[in-house]
Amino acid sequence: MVQKKRAYIFASAMLAIGAEQAAAKPNAAVDASLKAGRPFVEGELLVQFKPGATEAATSAALSKQGAKSAQKLLDKALRKDAKGDLVQATLGKGKKVNAALIAQLASDPAVDFVEPNWTYSTQLANPNDPGINMLWGMQGATTSPASPYGSGALAAWNAGALCSDKIHVGIIDEGVMTTHGDLRNNVWINPGEGVRADRKDNDRNGFIDDIHGWDFADNNASVYDGPADDHGTHVAGTVAAVANNGAGVFGVCPTAKLITAKFLGANGGTTAGAVKAINYLTQLKLAKKINLVATNNSWGGGGYSQALHDAIQAAGNANILFIAAAGNSGLDIDSTPGYPASYKLPNVISVGAIDKNGRRAGFSNYGVNNVHIAAPGVDIVSTVPTSTGVAGYAYMSGTSMAAPHVTGAAALYASLNPCATSAQIREALLRLAVQDPQLTGAVQLNRRLDASKIRRELACAP
Repeated sequence: MVQKKRAYIFASAMLAIGAEQAAAKPNAAVDASLKAGRPFVEGELLVQFKPGATEAATSAALSKQGAKSAQKLLDKALRKDAKGDLVQATLGKGKKVNAALIAQLASDPAVDFVEPNWTYSTQLANPNDPGINMLWGMQGATTSPASPYGSGALAAWNAGALCSDKIHVGIIDEGVMTTHGDLRNNVWINPGEGVRADRKDNDRNGFIDDIHGWDFADNNASVYDGPADDHGTHVAGTVAAVANNGAGVFGVCPTAKLITAKFLGANGGTTAGAVKAINYLTQLKLAKKINLVATNNSWGGGGYSQALHDAIQAAGNANILFIAAAGNSGLDIDSTPGYPASYKLPNVISVGAIDKNGRRAGFSNYGVNNVHIAAPGVDIVSTVPTSTGVAGYAYMSGTSMAAPHVTGAAALYASLNPCATSAQIREALLRLAVQDPQLTGAVQLNRRLDASKIRRELACAP
């Protein structure tokens, strides 16, 4: 989720950015990710140019290494920071992505940083036998039925801590079945586009007919492409499946509006797709003034990406939380970072998975510095499409299932505290969490999600 003589290349670059600026230094985290064998798209790079770099300088920097710009991921004219263009670049025939090529391109005075276009996949573990009570992840110690290690969302509901339909959540994932009976009432409709496709970009945001969001994998407005979009649909149901409708399941925040930013397809997704999805949601919030409080990110597997880091940071600057699945490799991500969960940004919440007994799921990554909270992630039932294309329900396990419990809780807190900043929402979720000794050494301060404690806390200024 872009041929002149060498002397002219050097001169144009220096004119564009000034001789006083040094070449970019190699990024140790990117190098470590390459050495660790993190997967990426062969023949593609993401290149961030410095502010003031001209089109001639950027083109020259790429062509010098046998590359060319395929697409601008973010135009410097649209940025609110001081950075230049971020482009997705393709390498010429015979050129391969490696540390040496990255270092050579990064040494150009017009370049800020260079990195591979990492690939990602859903953070889903193999499902276990479904013979358990439904929705233990929504239950709590005091609910009926009770599950002492559930999220407590049912207790919040029973206490009248109700969600607002003004709250929006971004589902950055596979697509979402917008016609599912437990989701369709909560699927966002872009007010600038209307309810029917007309092949026009009515709201002039660069996306034609983005009525429910956008598909950055196939670059079209179809945010649901069939039964293969089960993971995104499952995640969406845990966040905001409709409650009290006499059917199926319910979500932690069952009236929140769901905006789909699909970037995972049949073969996973890429950094470029993820960056575009995050930027899309950030720009939607800023342009349309919608109350988009969080994005759910139940995916991982790529290496360190400065471009992805910057996109998440820009979302944070727009008061959007980035809630990430910690990953399913059973690794300590304090010593072996996993991205995007390991980005050290103030708007990131990294979520590990627990089972019905409150223990860390065996597949769940852990780390007392980089996993901030745990939530139910084993045998979680939620919305899915079926092989025949009709709405259904299924059990799934993974940190993918844990993250949306926290995303829903963030939406619930924002509903009750509409003036809360993303920092205040994050602080509240971590403060209200149960400190469970079972999670010692696995999660920061042994935290386990407890939505039952979410209440109105903050008064809005008059």
